[in-house]
Amino acid sequence: MDNLILEGKVVQLLAPQNGESSRGAWKKQDFVIETSENYPKKISIVGFQDMADKVAELKEGDDVKVAINIESREYNSRWYTDVKAWKIDKVNSGSSPAASAPPAGMDDVTGVSFTSEDSDDLPF
Repeated sequence: MDNLILEGKVVQLLAPQNGESSRGAWKKQDFVIETSENYPKKISIVGFQDMADKVAELKEGDDVKVAINIESREYNSRWYTDVKAWKIDKVNSGSSPAASAPPAGMDDVTGVSFTSEDSDDLPF
């Protein structure tokens, strides 16, 4: 199970948690993403230590790409599974005006005008 990557929109940020263990201080923060497949799925992902800081930078509605590890462990004869983030990248949704605008000067180079009166000249 190498290179498991999930892409989706952040739909919920849970409260950060921290504490002390025999190995020292720890912190974590869970977040939920919704995938953009035909049948979207909501997946809870945990960020531990440094990844908790990355999760804290996210906002609900952010599009993200998350590299994950899936790990299960047994405790008192019950199994628990964690989906742990080891890399989180925000994905540019392309909604910025600069992303949709043509490069500077391109409208002068093409000489094409897209006005409503030009639509009558279409060959079909």
